[in-house]
Parts: sequence; C-alpha cells; structure tokens
Amino acid sequence: MTLISMLLALIIERLAVRSDAWQARPYCQAYLKLTAGSGLTKLAEHQLGRYLWILLPGLLVALLLHLLDNRLLTLVVNTLVLLVGIGCWHYRQLYKQYLNAQERGDEEAAYLAMQQIRHDSRSDIDSSNGLTLVWLNFRYYAAVVFWFLVLGAFGVITYALLRHLNEQTQTEGAEPVAASSDTFAATDDALAETETGAASTADAVTVDEPVVFAETAADTPDSSAAVAKKDALSCMLHWADWFPARLFGLGFALVGHFSRASNALLGYFLDFTASNEQVVKDVARAAEPLPEEALNGIEDTSSMVQLSKRNMLFFLAFTAILTLTGWLG
Repeated sequence: MTLISMLLALIIERLAVRSDAWQARPYCQAYLKLTAGSGLTKLAEHQLGRYLWILLPGLLVALLLHLLDNRLLTLVVNTLVLLVGIGCWHYRQLYKQYLNAQERGDEEAAYLAMQQIRHDSRSDIDSSNGLTLVWLNFRYYAAVVFWFLVLGAFGVITYALLRHLNEQTQTEGAEPVAASSDTFAATDDALAETETGAASTADAVTVDEPVVFAETAADTPDSSAAVAKKDALSCMLHWADWFPARLFGLGFALVGHFSRASNALLGYFLDFTASNEQVVKDVARAAEPLPEEALNGIEDTSSMVQLSKRNMLFFLAFTAILTLTGWLG
C-alpha cells in the first residue's frame, strides 16, 4: 500500500497537478488562520505547547485513519496527503521560466527567475543554481517521501508544515507579521508574468511572502517569545532533515561519483550541528563535479536535476525491493 501510494502520488504530481490546491501552502495558511482565531493561539505561544501545535494536524489525521481502519480509505488519504506534500508547482513554474529564458538567451530574466527561487525557498547557503535546485528536490521530494515511508500521513503533514513555516520565516532574524492569503494569489500572478520578459520577473521578485507563527500583539521581533518560536521551528526542522540528508547523500554517492561523494559524506555523517543544506549541496557537488566555468549555466542546472532524478529513482527501486521482500509494509 505504501509503494502504491508513492507511485500514484509521484505520477499524478508529474502529469496532472497544475493548481495551488495541490500544494501544501494554502492548507498550512488555513491552519495558521485557524490558530489565530481560536484557543490554539495559547498552545502555539506556550514554551512546550508549540511543539504539540506543530504535530497536531498530522496527529489528528493519523488518529482518524486509525479509528476508521479502512484500507481503501487509508490508501486514498495517504496518496492525497503525499501528493499535496510533494506539490511544488510554484517552483516548477519558476524553473520552467528559467529554462525558457536561458534558451532565448535572456540572461537577466534567467537570473531573476533563479533569484525568485532562492528567495521563496529561503536558501541559507550561497551556492550555484544547480545546487539550489538539488536542495529544493530534497525538501519537496526526498525528505517528504522518507517521512512518508517512516510515519505515513502523519510524517508528511508534519514535515510539510515545518517546511512551510521555514519558508515563511525571514532569514535575517526578524519575526515577520502575519499577512492575508490574498498575497499568495498576487505572488502567483506576478510570477506567471515572468514568461513575457525580465521586467515582469523583476516585479515578481519584489513580492514578499506571508508568514507563519500566530503572534500576539506583544510579540515584537526582539521579544523572547518570538525568538523561542523560531528556535523551536529550527530545532524540529534540523532534526527532521538530519538523517534524510545523509541518506540522500548516500544515494548521490551510489548514482554519481562514488569516491568523491562518499568522502564528502563521511565528513558529515556524525556531525549533528552542520547545516543539512550544506551537507546535501556539498555531497551533490562531489557526486557530479563540473568545471568552474560551467557553474550557474544551463549545464549546471540540467546535470544537477538529472542527478536528483537518478537518486529518487534509485530510492524508489530500493523501496520496491523492500516492499516485495516484506521488509516494508
């Protein structure tokens, strides 16, 4: 059932998903609005309660599936949840705009499309365009599939919420204020216009995304409550990415340059403090070495995307073997 759900979700996401309704973002925003207008605000503000607040949506879905105990319903719900968890139509559109700009020789539009990807994904590590796409592939496919295999729908929902909160939190340390969900529509409209040229893409870059934790009026950017919220998110997301990042890195070694990638991976294997983004990017670059002059060009992005695809196919095949041999339910 797990393998069937995975294959269905990945196929449908690739062929049929074309709207915001199939991304996690609007559902995460709905949960944040519900929190702001209910007693969940106190839970989100509590020192320990905020962890339960993040886990709550996944726990409710898992409990509901357990109580209903229907295999067909579980298959359908798991497939839909995974489909929403891996949904990244927003980034796929930006990548398509980047490729179109590269093909027509419009370097400014290509640069702005990639900058929009970096901005929206809140990438912390300065790296080549190809490695930025590798990190997105990890966040939206590899890590989501890993937690689906381990914890089912609960793992996908919790990770998607953590990922959303991270993407909506400003990297400069200031706690942003909540915004209306209409901003998302404005963002998508602005991004769609980038197909027509660099000027439209520039407008898209200026659009700010809304944010995350429910806040009280007393929470200023420098308040201890705001800092504690951000620390709770960073801690949970770091550990949610820690093992998948190294497992994904092992896949890079197996489908790429083994000796280079394995050496890079071993340096991080028992490092519990290194940025998981840095781990994924360093191992990916070692697995697919390119000359310096090729970085940030079409060769860089295409080779890194192909490397990520090979890695995902490898883990899908490995999952199928585990399922057929009875190691995975």
